[in-house]
Amino acid sequence: MIDQSTISRIFDAAEISEVVSDFVTLKRRGVNYLGLCPFHNEKTPSFTVSPAKGIYKCFGCGKGGNSVNFIMEHEHLDYVGALKYLAKKYNIDVIEQELSPEQEKQKNDRESMMIVNSFAQKTFTHNLHQHPQGMAVGMSYLRERGFRDDIIKKFQIGFCLEEWEAFSKQAIDSGYKKEYLVKTGLSIDKENRLIDRFKGRVIFPIHGIAGRVLAFGGRTLRNDKKTAKYLNSPESEVYHKSRVLYGIFQAKKSIVQNDKCFLVEGYTDVISFHQAGIENVVASSGTALTPDQIRLIKRFTNNVTIIYDGDPAGIKASLRGIDLVLEQEVNAKVLLLPEGEDPDSFSKTMGATELTNYIEQNETDFIVFKTNLLLKDAQDDPVKRANLIIDIVRSIAIIPDAIVRSVYVRECSGILNVDERVLYTEINKIIHKRKEEAWKKNQRSDFNEPEPARKMAENSGFLRSGNECDLEERALVRFLLNFGSEVLFRDKNENGEEVITLVGTFIISELQKDELESINPLYQLVFDQYGSNMNHADFNAKTFFRDHTNEKVSQLAADILSEPYEESKIWTKNGSFVESIVEKLKDLVPKMVNEYKGKKVRILMKEVLDEMQKAQQTGNADRMMELMQQKMVLDQIKNAISKELGNRTIL
Repeated sequence: MIDQSTISRIFDAAEISEVVSDFVTLKRRGVNYLGLCPFHNEKTPSFTVSPAKGIYKCFGCGKGGNSVNFIMEHEHLDYVGALKYLAKKYNIDVIEQELSPEQEKQKNDRESMMIVNSFAQKTFTHNLHQHPQGMAVGMSYLRERGFRDDIIKKFQIGFCLEEWEAFSKQAIDSGYKKEYLVKTGLSIDKENRLIDRFKGRVIFPIHGIAGRVLAFGGRTLRNDKKTAKYLNSPESEVYHKSRVLYGIFQAKKSIVQNDKCFLVEGYTDVISFHQAGIENVVASSGTALTPDQIRLIKRFTNNVTIIYDGDPAGIKASLRGIDLVLEQEVNAKVLLLPEGEDPDSFSKTMGATELTNYIEQNETDFIVFKTNLLLKDAQDDPVKRANLIIDIVRSIAIIPDAIVRSVYVRECSGILNVDERVLYTEINKIIHKRKEEAWKKNQRSDFNEPEPARKMAENSGFLRSGNECDLEERALVRFLLNFGSEVLFRDKNENGEEVITLVGTFIISELQKDELESINPLYQLVFDQYGSNMNHADFNAKTFFRDHTNEKVSQLAADILSEPYEESKIWTKNGSFVESIVEKLKDLVPKMVNEYKGKKVRILMKEVLDEMQKAQQTGNADRMMELMQQKMVLDQIKNAISKELGNRTIL
């Protein structure tokens, strides 16, 4: 659907570290970058990005690939969708052929829903700025709240007309299907009639981390107590409220720059902070904080300040769930605003510098804040005080890091006037009980393969198990990708002219000469396509297979390019490393080719011997004679290979 020259431009422009850093905080480690994997929950970074090789690789869950693979995986897009995403990012024009009816049907529900959401956002925004009702009602409300035009546009705020089916009818008339209007929750199917879910509401689009609209929040302007003040899109294929934070798209760069994230409750809290000049702020949108939301923040920073208004009841209710923050090893602080203030109103009373200074001077460590807050209620009541100590101990026990736990124990011991040893005893009881429960749970799982290993097996997608020649074939693929264009031999022909043999040419010619094929279709595809392209002047094996349209092939290339030293396990003793692979290619490559041939001969010999046994049992003399001839040929080949390998016996 997209011409090859445009695809090449996209791949050339899409620098892997730039693409990944839109979603993951990366820190330089030598020539590579390291960060927390966005595809599985990890506390120690194992997600590596190599700008030189143009790949990413997670050594925890096994996922890897190029820039396009990353966008496909992270944004749940197909190959063409990922190319379009990157083309837009790098301002590359994409000219497509018109989709056929069959191709149109292949568009998945997720992409269709995203397209409908995009249409809805543009419609609601147009209503707010252009429609008389939107300007008179919606814009008037935003003006009353003191929001500037640039902030309104930044968050793409809109308005849904106060009519039962105005939006739904406009969407249908524009060619959008009823099915996706209902699935996104924009419309409600009531007795075969589409009703606008957000009618008469100011609309706050909820963006994903890449800026695509996932859902909407609508604020009613009525004073009717029976009408919910805020209404959100329902859960759908594209929107899971427990995994989304409002404002994360607008805040992510500032979070990284400041190495800190402010967490508030509502849409207008976020918007008001931005207007005040503080952009590293997100909202849980009225839902209880979830582990997925915390991990989303943790991709960009380990430092979170949770901002509460002065409602004590609300704060205590929130405290019950915020222990999750500690469990994720995030440095959590709390800011309690003056009574009667919320982040929206308070941010309007001062500028960015003044507000930042206020936060820094008044934010409190989470455990200390919780201890002091509950201590006020306990006062001199021994039962309440005992329950308070138990509550605080549970929170401290959640913290994975022992050093951090010890700091909190010391501080809380002073506040509570309780001996540190008492706190340690209770904490150790809780930790021991939790480990015991986890052990029992693992016992009940029928000794399943460890989760990271299982995921790596699932994600690799390569038919490695059952392939007796996997080690050798993988090594040959690695030679092709890393050293295929290196000179292996320099000889002279009968005319005295120099003849150069490249690594790739030697490997492919040897495989073709003996008609050797892999049972792994991905390895064989690499061998076939390398052979078809190796004589082209502009052929570059690394980029050709790394940027391959077959996702499994590009994944294979990323895996192999991220394992530069694995071949040392084959040729060295006691784990010692080959000093210079390139210098030893003339020995290593022929040796590996012969190792591979020897393994193939051994497999064929076993098959022949098995067949001979069957022929002997059935008394089939003709078949036995045929098999004996095959065995003689294999013996000759085995002896020749053994000689090449230095008279080492091939078992």
